[in-house]
Amino acid sequence: MIDKRLLEILVCPVTKGPLVFDKDKSELISISGRLAYPIRNDIPVMLEDEARQLSEDEAEALRKGATAS
Repeated sequence: MIDKRLLEILVCPVTKGPLVFDKDKSELISISGRLAYPIRNDIPVMLEDEARQLSEDEAEALRKGATAS
C-alpha cells in the first residue's frame, strides 16, 4: 500500500501531472501521459523506461472514471 501523503507529492516525471494509484495492478498511473509506473517492494519506480504504456482504451476508461469522481 502506498502512503497517501506520498501520492499527493508524486507527479509523473514526463508530464509533471498527477498520478492515480491502481491497487490491483500495483501501479501509479499518469492518465495524461498514458503511462503506468510499477510499484515494486512498496517503492514506486518513477522511470519512463520502466513505465508501461497504457492502451487508448485503458486511458479512456481512466479518464471517464476520473471525471465521474
